[in-house]
Amino acid sequence: MRVDEGTVRDIERLRRGRQATFSFLASELLAEAAKARRCPGVVFADGPYGRRARIEGTGIEVWEVVAAWLAVGKAKKRLRKAYAWLSDRQLLAALGYYRAYPKEIDDLIQANSTGDSPSEYLFDFV
Repeated sequence: MRVDEGTVRDIERLRRGRQATFSFLASELLAEAAKARRCPGVVFADGPYGRRARIEGTGIEVWEVVAAWLAVGKAKKRLRKAYAWLSDRQLLAALGYYRAYPKEIDDLIQANSTGDSPSEYLFDFV
């Protein structure tokens, strides 16, 4: 694959200070770009455990919303009530990402599970 010089410089700048090869970082960026294009409303951001899919305009990771949705038996009305500050578009972006990449999100839910329902506290009032 050929990459223009400006993009090469941008990737090199991003790579500085990281323990990553140019090829690894370029591949990661390309994968994220493809996912973002396939799932509008989802962006990627660094977190304490790497880069994660988040709902655009929020700090909320996609897996958190999906875990809540699963915890309420996939009831969209209860999900909307629990995340009243998010628009329908934002909630649908998270669910759309899950439909496209279920294993990625299921793995994150499992990794973040404490044995209790991951979003149980959100649904005490619903």
